[in-house]
Amino acid sequence: MSKPEHHGAPGGGQRTDPTEKADRPARLRPSGGYRKLRSFQATTIIYDATVSFCDRFMNPRSRTVDQMVQAARSGRQNIAEGSRASAASSQTELRLVNVARASLDELLLDFEDFLRQHGLPQWAKDDPQAQAVREVGKKHRTDRSELSEPTDQTDAEAYTPWLAHADSAVVANAIICLIHQANYLLDRQVAGLERQFIEEGGYSERLAAARIAQRQKKDRTDLSDRTGQSDKTLPACPLCGKPMALRTARKGQNTGSQFWGCSGYPECKGTKKLDGSA
Repeated sequence: MSKPEHHGAPGGGQRTDPTEKADRPARLRPSGGYRKLRSFQATTIIYDATVSFCDRFMNPRSRTVDQMVQAARSGRQNIAEGSRASAASSQTELRLVNVARASLDELLLDFEDFLRQHGLPQWAKDDPQAQAVREVGKKHRTDRSELSEPTDQTDAEAYTPWLAHADSAVVANAIICLIHQANYLLDRQVAGLERQFIEEGGYSERLAAARIAQRQKKDRTDLSDRTGQSDKTLPACPLCGKPMALRTARKGQNTGSQFWGCSGYPECKGTKKLDGSA
C-alpha cells in the first residue's frame, strides 16, 4: 500500500520565503499542516519503532517484515496525503485518513500475532507498564505550534525505555499501546472531518458558493459602469425586496438579452424586465 511522499526543506522542515508566502493566492480550503497533527506525530514514532523492531527481532527474509513495515508506513503517509488533498476534496481526505486507520489495525494484529506465536505475554489495559506508556502520550499532548519542526525526536526519546528495551515482548507491547493511542486520535480526526463536512460542505459546495458570489459582484460592477446606480437605487425584488442585479440570459429564446435578477438567487428567483415590469 505505497503512497507518494511529500518532501519539504532539507531536514524535514517546511521553510518558505515570507514574501513568497504573502504573494501566494488564497485557497478556498487550506491544505497541508499535517506535521502538526498529533496523529501524524504518533504514527511517525510507530513507523520508526516498527522498522527498528523488525531489524532487531525478526527474520529479514520473512514476508511479514515487509508487510509490517508497509502497514506502519501507510498509517503515516496516508495522513500526510489526506492533509494535502483536503484543499480539493473533503471526501478524499476522509478516505485516506480511514486508510491510515485500517493500516494501523493491520499492524496491531501483526504485533499481537508475534506475541502469541512466541508465547510472550500481552499487557492488559491496566498493566502498570501499559499505563506508563499511555502517560507519556498524555504528557506530550501539548501545543507544539511554536516549534520549527513539530516532528522532532522529543516525543520518540520519551519512549526510549520501552522501544530500546532488550526484551522483544516489552517493545512489542509498547508499540501496541502506541497504536491504540494513534487509533484514538484518528477516530477523533475522522469525526471532526465528518462534522466539518456536514456543517461547511465540501470543496465543490464552497466553489459553487464562491462562483455565485463572484458573478453577483461582476453583475453589480457591470450595472454601475452602465448606469452609475448604487445598491440603494437598484430596483427591489418583487418577491423578497432585496436589491436586484443586472443579469444576462444564457439560454432559451432570450439568450443574450439582459434582465433584472434578484441578488438573493438561487434562494429567490425574482426577475424584472429592464423597463421595470415583472
